[in-house]
Amino acid sequence: MAKEKEVMSVYKKILAIYPHPDDESFGKAGALALHAKEGAEITLVCATSGQMGRRMGKPFFANRETLWKIREQELKDACNVIGIKDLRLWRMLDKTLQFEDPEELADRVETVLNEVKPELVYSYYPNYAVHPDHDALAEAVILAISRFPKEERPVVYASAFSKNCEKIIGTPDHVMDVSEVLDVKLDALRAHRSQSEFIIKKLEQSLAAETEKQDVLLEPYRKERYWTIKV
Repeated sequence: MAKEKEVMSVYKKILAIYPHPDDESFGKAGALALHAKEGAEITLVCATSGQMGRRMGKPFFANRETLWKIREQELKDACNVIGIKDLRLWRMLDKTLQFEDPEELADRVETVLNEVKPELVYSYYPNYAVHPDHDALAEAVILAISRFPKEERPVVYASAFSKNCEKIIGTPDHVMDVSEVLDVKLDALRAHRSQSEFIIKKLEQSLAAETEKQDVLLEPYRKERYWTIKV
């Protein structure tokens, strides 16, 4: 953990760029919360409003017309929990990023890179992030970064979770223990109620019913995996 904290303290300007509300929290809220705890400035770009998401809450409290507003507010709540003060909403249409011109999408990313000048960028690993929106935006991120001189390019920490991805891209370069901000991470997930309530409720019920297994039940939430992409 000491080494991870040293890594966290090195980076003072962070850019996280994801397609959907909740992408920043599922599997990444711990790392971002650690950065915030170390005093880093974090900018989050959310490309869509998640309006085509399948989950409407359990029980339902959203519909296709209201979901985007609800998810944007959930995202703002999660950012407050994590410590993200610069949230940028592009409000592109969910499930359409794969059909965008890659160069134009990279142009938008490049504009943010020029404004923020991040030392570290969080995104997905192109082609290994399951959802077409994830892959399309991640490819645009890498393309945008590649336009800069090598000495000006930020480090990229990418998430990958497609089946058997480690057999192809290797083991993660960083397995972060985020135990010290676990409460923050879980609260960020709770903020995305429409998407996470069924998961959180199940976890809380299990924790209450099997107190002796708390460490085991929480273990998946304590570790986050990232690959460094050399651009």
